[in-house]
Amino acid sequence: MIQEIEYKQVGQFEKSKFEKIHSEIFPDSSIASKLVANEIATLIKQKQQEGNPCVLGLATGSSPIKVYEELVSLHRSGELSFSNVVTFNLDEYYPMDSTHQQSYYHFMHQHLFDHIDINPENVNIPDGTVPILEMDQYCIDYEMKIKEYGGLDFQLLGIGRTGHIGFNEPGSHPNSGTRIITLDHVTRTDASSDFNGLENVPKKAVTMGISTIMKSTRVLLLAWGHKKASIVKETIEGEVISNIPASFLQEHKNTTIILDSEAASELTRIKTPWLVDQCIWTEQLKFKAVTWLSEELTKPVLKLTDKDYNDNGMSSLLAVEGSSYNLNIKIFNKLQHSITGWPGGKPNADDTNRPERALPAKKRVLIFSPHPDDDVISMGGTFLRLIDQGHDVHVVYQTSGNIAVTDEEALKFAEVANSFQSSNGDNSSYEKVISFLKSKNQGDIDILEVRQIKGLIRRMESIGATRYFGLNDDKVHFLDLPFYETGKIKKNPLGEEDIKITESIIEKIKPHQIYAAGDLADPHGTHKVCLDAVFSALKNLKPKEYMDDCWLWLYRGAWQEWDVSEIEMAVPLSPDEVSKKTNAILFHQSQKDRVMFQGEDSREFWLRARERNRNTAKLYDQLGLADYEAIEAFKKYDF
Repeated sequence: MIQEIEYKQVGQFEKSKFEKIHSEIFPDSSIASKLVANEIATLIKQKQQEGNPCVLGLATGSSPIKVYEELVSLHRSGELSFSNVVTFNLDEYYPMDSTHQQSYYHFMHQHLFDHIDINPENVNIPDGTVPILEMDQYCIDYEMKIKEYGGLDFQLLGIGRTGHIGFNEPGSHPNSGTRIITLDHVTRTDASSDFNGLENVPKKAVTMGISTIMKSTRVLLLAWGHKKASIVKETIEGEVISNIPASFLQEHKNTTIILDSEAASELTRIKTPWLVDQCIWTEQLKFKAVTWLSEELTKPVLKLTDKDYNDNGMSSLLAVEGSSYNLNIKIFNKLQHSITGWPGGKPNADDTNRPERALPAKKRVLIFSPHPDDDVISMGGTFLRLIDQGHDVHVVYQTSGNIAVTDEEALKFAEVANSFQSSNGDNSSYEKVISFLKSKNQGDIDILEVRQIKGLIRRMESIGATRYFGLNDDKVHFLDLPFYETGKIKKNPLGEEDIKITESIIEKIKPHQIYAAGDLADPHGTHKVCLDAVFSALKNLKPKEYMDDCWLWLYRGAWQEWDVSEIEMAVPLSPDEVSKKTNAILFHQSQKDRVMFQGEDSREFWLRARERNRNTAKLYDQLGLADYEAIEAFKKYDF
């Protein structure tokens, strides 16, 4: 039986007066996706009881994947049939053959249609092979077919960073119908990692129009992750403008925007709830409010006045605290106590106000790195300091990272190895690899030997960096988690074997400290899967006695940084440590000049890491703390 679960907002604040579209916030996308799937399932069943078809408008991209997984699960359990369902997909790249791995035809069959009992004749996906001269008539026919079914009963949407829904890019007209459009550069950049480079991303697409979407009886828009936070705020709280096509949904009478906590982070009721309504001033909210005010006014915390608080909607906070003077000192002290040059704890010191324990003085430390360079990119300075301060440091590379090595890089190494072996009279060679790479077509999956070479390139780069830091090779571990080893950009879901492998390394080291990547903004979600593997392993191991002394610290830095109100340990770096961190990153030469999966930040990793660390130090300086060269930031996770 399908569970009837109502949408439930996270937090204590009701929908704010700033918001012009109904939105719901959930702790994570998994919970939200299940509820969305349940709403779709309920609608399908209702239409079945009425003897009518259920006409669904469907979206592609990463946002609806978990919804489709849940619908498939409901079907497999015998709770849901799709026999009465008719679907119309929003869009398709142009030109694009349906057999292409990146076609939306392939996507929908891979994630939904191949696993349910829908009539193939009821599946409608825009055709990316229609000759351009016939496209206008094709689009008219697509629209007419939707109308013949009485319009869409339900439309599922994602949202792009440009604010596009479907592929209705900025400038789209509210009266637009299905048509061919030119993709925005930002949209193509976001898709570039799926196509192994911007040059391979189609420049055009066929998309359902704004008018078609707006005629749907019910619309649900999904948005996950911090990268969507800014455009979500503009869509929900801004004006209706064609430059943000999603804002047209403000004029739809039955739209809900479904968000996870990170996508909702810029909404006024989340970021500055004191501007919305009366709120309960928890200690964490006080800390967030004061640091926000200091940043907003560019004034050190200790210089904030009663007037500053009153002018910015915080008079109730002063009523609780008594005066800005007392409040400022309290928050300043909390900020100051987050700063430590001893990430493993300072021996023989009072640790009452320190982020880490003094004992044991020499800790067993386990650093999890999702890819073979995240350790040095995100916490290289802290890594180096832990070694220098005598802790028993182990680094664990969770995936091989082979998909991020270019064919050109692999070919170079294969040819070097082949030449070396030939000159030494060795009969074995890398000719199979060389032959494959030279004849490889776009979309071909690498053969095993190619994946092995690419993985070895990343592995040797990692060992070079850790040796540079002075770490012995026996302290370096490579897990090669199975979920990653598909040979394709798309990875498998987290599996039991991944969790068991992760458990095994934790059980072996029995760490006092674990560092793991809490930076979930990587373009293909590898960081999240790796973090979920750590969480699941720790949950299973929690009854073990040694786990009572184990603390988990989450780092960011590759794509984003913690908000200052979230930072619980700030490790300042000297200019020399910044230089050593940069050199360690540069050992990862395969990732230097062409970052295949860099996300929205076009800078090389060594540069973005350095600038983020310097910006964090600058922020602490602006808040009134000491002026450091750079700072790496961590948040403690209580598992």
